Amino acid sequence: MRFVLASASPARLGVLRNAGVEPVVRVSGVDEDAVAAGLTDPTPERLVTALAAAKADAVAAEVATEHPDAVVIGCDSMLSLHGEMIGKPNDPRVARERWKRMAGHSGELLTGHAVVRLDGGARTKDAVESRTTTVRFSAPSGVEIEAYVATGEPLSVAGGFTLDGLGGWFVDGVDGDPSSVIGISLPLTRSLLAEVGVRVVDLWRPRNQE
Repeated sequence: MRFVLASASPARLGVLRNAGVEPVVRVSGVDEDAVAAGLTDPTPERLVTALAAAKADAVAAEVATEHPDAVVIGCDSMLSLHGEMIGKPNDPRVARERWKRMAGHSGELLTGHAVVRLDGGARTKDAVESRTTTVRFSAPSGVEIEAYVATGEPLSVAGGFTLDGLGGWFVDGVDGDPSSVIGISLPLTRSLLAEVGVRVVDLWRPRNQE
C-alpha cells in the first residue's frame, strides 16, 4: 500500500521522511478560497478539516488508477491570532504586519488532516480530524523582522512562520504537538490511519533503503 501526500509542502515531506515514510507526492490544485467560500460560518476546526478533505479527495481521485491500493492524506494549516484566522501571507508587507502583531503573543496553530483509503482503485474508508497547538512567539526587533521577511521564508507558510526553519529563532515554545506546527501531526496521522485500517509501521521504508 502506498502513502500519498496531497501537498507540495517540503516541511510535511521532511516530517514524514524523518519518521520513516517515503510518500508519493501529488499536489491537489484545489481552489482553497472557493472551498472556504462554500462553508457557512465554519468554526476554525471545520475550516481546516474541510480544506484538508478537499485536497485528499481531489488527489485520491487522481491517483486511483496509478496507485489503486493507497492511503492519501491532505492537510491544511492556519494560525488563529487575536480571534482571526491567518493563512499564508504571500506578500512581504502582509508578513511584516502580521509579525508585528504576533510578536510577544501566543497563537493557536490549527492543522486539519484528512485520510482517504483506496482499495483496488475504489475509495473504501476515510477519516478527518484537526489538531490545535499553542505557539508562543518571542518579540523580535524591527530589524530582525525585516531580515526574516527578506528571506522569503514566511511568505508561503501558514501564519507566516516556521518552527523547523529560520522562524524557529523567534518561537519561544509550543504547547502541544510540534509536528503539527510543522504541518502534519505524526500522532494524529497514526490515529487516522488506524481508523481506516492501516498500521503506520507497515508504511515504514525498509532500513536498507535509508
